[in-house]
Amino acid sequence: MPQHQAGTRPHRLSGWVIGATVLLGTSVVPSAATSSPDRLETLSPSVREQPLTQYRAYRRMHARNEHFGQEAWLEAWTELDARGFRYTIVSETGSEYMRNKVLKGVLKREQELVAGGDCRRSELTPDNYEFQDVQQGDGERYVTLKPKRKDVLLVDGRMVFSHDGSELLRVEGRLAKNPSFWTSLVNIIRHYARLDGVRVPVATESTAKVKFAGIAYLDVRYEYETINGRPVSVEARRTLPATAVR
Repeated sequence: MPQHQAGTRPHRLSGWVIGATVLLGTSVVPSAATSSPDRLETLSPSVREQPLTQYRAYRRMHARNEHFGQEAWLEAWTELDARGFRYTIVSETGSEYMRNKVLKGVLKREQELVAGGDCRRSELTPDNYEFQDVQQGDGERYVTLKPKRKDVLLVDGRMVFSHDGSELLRVEGRLAKNPSFWTSLVNIIRHYARLDGVRVPVATESTAKVKFAGIAYLDVRYEYETINGRPVSVEARRTLPATAVR
């Protein structure tokens, strides 16, 4: 590899990490996003179901970049409560660079977002989005998300609800603003499930086009041990979609 490419590669991939990280924090579970899509235009950030205030979850993370032939895995315990976001790495394998700069970078960036109080900027509320075009098809209902500003914490895409509009299944789309000069077309799919009455993200898949590095991939799965101070029931674990447990 030419020397100038090797010297700039960390900056390119690091920029992608920051962009992909913004939707990975499980601390952001806005109540407004879980209501019926027919009433989204009248929603306010009020409590419509039990919010997520605390959790302990086992996180499985996988990153890869085909152009450089690099791949890495990391598993960690993550916790959120009144003291902030914390993590303890359990195991890590694969590319040292990908582990240190990408996967650990994701956890560190999430910790910084929570500590800085920036999570509200990414909530699915009328403060951040216009909700448009309730549509139905393929057994699901769709609501278009239009960010009210260009922000790396927001997604230009859609929310996908269950057929009756009662369950938020996933959020999918492109970041409203590229996180850096080096990254473009950052696409995200974030899957949700209701565990013991609380809406939580259970999986996130991100791809980004990185200049001179091709497509980078990041996949994260969450397995919750406790939610809001209570152990997650066996029944709740059985309801998880296949995408969350594979």
